[in-house]
Amino acid sequence: MAPSGRYAVRDHIATLDVERDCEQIARLLATVEFPWDITRALELALYRTYCVPTIGGLLDSTQEFARRTQRRYDDTSLLLAEVIEHGLESDRGRAAIRRINQIHGRFAISNDDMRYVLSTFVAVPLRWLERFGWRPVTEHERAGGHNYYRELGRRMGIKDIPPTWREMVALSDAYEREHFRPTAASAHVGEATRELFVRWLWFLPAPLVRVGVHALLDEPVLRVFGFRAAPKPVQVAAATALRARGKLVRHLPPRRRPFRVADSWAVRSYPRGYTVEQLGPDGTRLPGATEPRPNRPVVTHLPSEDR
Repeated sequence: MAPSGRYAVRDHIATLDVERDCEQIARLLATVEFPWDITRALELALYRTYCVPTIGGLLDSTQEFARRTQRRYDDTSLLLAEVIEHGLESDRGRAAIRRINQIHGRFAISNDDMRYVLSTFVAVPLRWLERFGWRPVTEHERAGGHNYYRELGRRMGIKDIPPTWREMVALSDAYEREHFRPTAASAHVGEATRELFVRWLWFLPAPLVRVGVHALLDEPVLRVFGFRAAPKPVQVAAATALRARGKLVRHLPPRRRPFRVADSWAVRSYPRGYTVEQLGPDGTRLPGATEPRPNRPVVTHLPSEDR
């Protein structure tokens, strides 16, 4: 039997409107119900985006991922967290969106690429939670979560965002089939990000961490990055461990406090705190950057943590 109150958040979300209350739905899912799972899924979502040559090529050309991988992870995690934790229309949320648009507005990024990145924020977490979540995600939650990202995308100047989560997932899949292609630039960014995970888990042998990362990536991503697939027993063991974690979490008491990205062990660049204006690379040192142009973004990286 589930502990009393374990499904209280799910039941509360069921009373909310998927349009009007989409921010609250997304916030509850990301900070209360599934913080660890959604964080891991978003990391994988952004990992996938590097497989598109125009995205991987841009990130590689700036050399930010090669030289300051941890800082780039932290900055993107914190910028997106400012929005979901405080609200799209809050002072902090608006400042974070303005900063995201300022950073990405320095580059000529296509609307199709921006829309694809946004689509992964919907598609990958839903699939992760279907496999490893401690409880099923309801249709109501799927719709509310999608609507939140649709509103975020609109504020980032992204056009033609699909109106439903199913259409968003279909767009994501179609874009990957059409655009995933091995390039040296994508491989560089993929390797730099993988090595960040190796540094996080410094107490484990690096080859073990690498094969663990490979076990969570599907064949199209492995092919683009030039990574060797993990042995089948490792893939099975990783999936089994993640499902077991979900079953364990199901029997834990509900979270008492919402998770904050700034408190995550993985976010390490600002031990004394930060301002929104500090987040993101210095535009003066970005190769290929121009003077800021409004509404020309793309998103690059995300949150981390829970129990």
